Amino acid sequence: MTELVPAVRAPAALAGLTPEAAELLAAAQAERDDTFTDEAADLISRGLADNTTAAYRRIARDYQKWCESTGRTALPASEATLANYVAHLAATPTAKGQPRAPGSIDQAIACILAMHDHARAPKPGTKAARLALRAYRKQHTAAGHRKKKAPPITLPILRQMIAALPADTPIGVRDRALLVLAFALMGRRSELAALDISDIVFTDDGLEVYIAMSKTDQDAAGETIPIPYGSHRETCPVRTVRAWLDLLAEHGVTTGALLRPIDKNSRIGGAVYPDGGRAARGTGQRMTPHGINYRVKLAAVAAELPNASAYSAHGLRAGGATSAAKSGAPMSAITAHGRWVDGSPVVAGYIRQVDRWSENPMRGVGL
Repeated sequence: MTELVPAVRAPAALAGLTPEAAELLAAAQAERDDTFTDEAADLISRGLADNTTAAYRRIARDYQKWCESTGRTALPASEATLANYVAHLAATPTAKGQPRAPGSIDQAIACILAMHDHARAPKPGTKAARLALRAYRKQHTAAGHRKKKAPPITLPILRQMIAALPADTPIGVRDRALLVLAFALMGRRSELAALDISDIVFTDDGLEVYIAMSKTDQDAAGETIPIPYGSHRETCPVRTVRAWLDLLAEHGVTTGALLRPIDKNSRIGGAVYPDGGRAARGTGQRMTPHGINYRVKLAAVAAELPNASAYSAHGLRAGGATSAAKSGAPMSAITAHGRWVDGSPVVAGYIRQVDRWSENPMRGVGL
């Protein structure tokens, strides 16, 4: 019978060697086979989202320092080491002096397990660590702490924010486009920061936005999201984005980053002015996710919203999904449009928030 897969033969280099020498040579070969090249290691490290990589590096650094200070082995860790580290985190306030959020400890556990995966080391048991975290979560809640959630920026709030922004300054035109596009796109701030002018295509029905990569598309397959015209000029994503692009074109900017920093003299990053000047040094040509978040907070302050500092860029994503659910959009349409995974518990939570009012059992009982 013909072999479908050729038999694996011992390398010729092993022929005629003593068993001890052959074993050493085979071990050296196995080590080579198990070693990543520098190029492969670089690609693998960049395979994680940037924010995930940064968080894991910080956690790994802190964990290793703690292991050194307590005389424990970081890799491979024992079940007791992992549980003790959880207890250490629970007892140690953050740099701002606040009790540590249970979610951040959960992230630390995930990071340590990922470190073991990367090092191909046996993972520690997690039962003791999870029990310790459960006890701390109860303690944290009993002390009056609640999980912080950025309030959703629903349509009425968005209108207040837009009304508070000037329509005749570069910053006002950009921020109006930023807010409305983020809401209509249900966009993550990382997605917004990565947008280029070429990612925006206007059609008869509205505009199409190309998302080259997202949290749920780490392989960068890319996706085009259609956004229809709005009913009101001030909050129409097509008109607000068009106004910003027209302003960019007036300053010679027709390619590159869509959302750009603007300096205190109202000069746009990357634009060249008639006097030959440019935006202040260090302004850059692309807004960062942090910069986008900051502009949302400033818009909330300008609109004099209650607890304005609690608003963030994520509130636009949540507000877009919540408003869509309130208008009757099915969950499948919301998850697809906002690039959540199918059956996302996050989207289900937004829908429950709407349903608990629209389907409230106390509605209409005659109170």
